[in-house]
Amino acid sequence: MKTSPHRNTSAIVDLKAIRNNIEKFKKHINPNAEIWPAVKADAYGHGSVEVSKAVSDLVGGFCVSNLDEAIELRNHLVTKPILVLSGIVPEDVDIAAALNISLTAPSLEWLKLVVQEEAELSDLKIHIGVDSGMGRIGIRDVEEANQMIELADKYAINFEGIFTHFATADMADETKFKNQQARFNKIMAGLSRQPKFIHSTNTAAALWHKEQVQAIERLGISMYGLNPSGKTLELPFEIEPALSLVSELTHIKKIAAGETVGYGATYETSEETWIGTVPIGYADGWTRQMQGFKVLVDGKFCEIVGRVCMDQMMIKLDKSYPLGTKVTLIGRDKANEITTTDVADWRGTINYEVLCLLSDRIKRIYK
Repeated sequence: MKTSPHRNTSAIVDLKAIRNNIEKFKKHINPNAEIWPAVKADAYGHGSVEVSKAVSDLVGGFCVSNLDEAIELRNHLVTKPILVLSGIVPEDVDIAAALNISLTAPSLEWLKLVVQEEAELSDLKIHIGVDSGMGRIGIRDVEEANQMIELADKYAINFEGIFTHFATADMADETKFKNQQARFNKIMAGLSRQPKFIHSTNTAAALWHKEQVQAIERLGISMYGLNPSGKTLELPFEIEPALSLVSELTHIKKIAAGETVGYGATYETSEETWIGTVPIGYADGWTRQMQGFKVLVDGKFCEIVGRVCMDQMMIKLDKSYPLGTKVTLIGRDKANEITTTDVADWRGTINYEVLCLLSDRIKRIYK
């Protein structure tokens, strides 16, 4: 999808806020741990290349979701270590080895396929994934882990790390978390040898279970200034949201009582009403569920009326405004604020999804 720089709809990313959030985490967690930010999914919509370059001096490495995301960082001269958190197709391991990209080894079966490839493996680095209860990828017993270590040693593959992922670290009930913790610790105790990096903590685990932080902290959503639990758990320290979403009024009109607005005529005016049009829609990630929600114009809340269209939406204004007047969809305007979590709550989802759905059409502005 092509970015639209000539349309005044922008995601403004405060790189200083991201740096400040990382600094706060460094003070909060185990001082011997390295922070490896999660810059997958285009850094949760913030821009993976720009964010990675802005924080490189503060971190030990980066985490991405797939090989192509890692290649993009290397192509933009990001030189810090990179870990791909999902398994890749075995025939591409030579690319990872050549670019110094560490891979997740999700199973013994996968590793057997890797060694069957006619590739130079001595430069390949792997982190064994452990499924301690997430149910996604990873081994589930120490015997399989030790067979993988033995196979890696046979083919001179660098067994660099081992990790797991907690499913409920952002929840008040710690039962599942403690069960996963115990499973992972049991596997660690039975390993034939320890790797350089043992890591299990995502953002939520570091926030509310900081004693679990080991060699690496995989820092995600809170680096960007958001609470991974939404509004369920209180943060132990203050963080700064890094992204605001703004647009402008491109059309304004007064319509009579009894007129309808938008596809399906789902909104009807009860009196003469000022309607403004804003150039953002569901193709930008501002989904149709946003009908009935609000934006900020001149510091005042204005309702989104009618169904959100593919490229535009309509809002109810309190009066006429000049064309080009700023519309704030996420962020602060004067005394009022709309947060990403507010948007998520309206949609019945999580703040992660709201950010990740912001499409490439929306230009990013960095400060």
